[in-house]
Amino acid sequence: MSILPFDHIVLTVTETDVSTAGSVWVVCPSAGKIVSISSVIDGAIATAPAVITVELGGTAVTGASLSITHTSSAAGDVYTAVPTALNHVTENQAIEIITSGASTNTIAATYTVVVKLTTN
Repeated sequence: MSILPFDHIVLTVTETDVSTAGSVWVVCPSAGKIVSISSVIDGAIATAPAVITVELGGTAVTGASLSITHTSSAAGDVYTAVPTALNHVTENQAIEIITSGASTNTIAATYTVVVKLTTN
């Protein structure tokens, strides 16, 4: 088990249907830098991958894209991305997680966002 340093916080949000185009939001209570985003699905999706992107104030976070594959997908599949740029959040800023809606089957996805806290 990996233990995060004290200067990191973990935010989670669940989307009820990763196969329908749309967004879910989570607020970051402190300023920081998004260092990872992960997803876990509750069942198998079909037809096409569900492509997940992350935005801050309408700007895409570089390197934060996830492609939840439909081939052999199953409950418990985990996908992780490590953002590389445009990933700094301000205190009480909303983080938008967007799904493409390209897949089929009504499957929930839970997202975990890890933020390294900063002093600015």
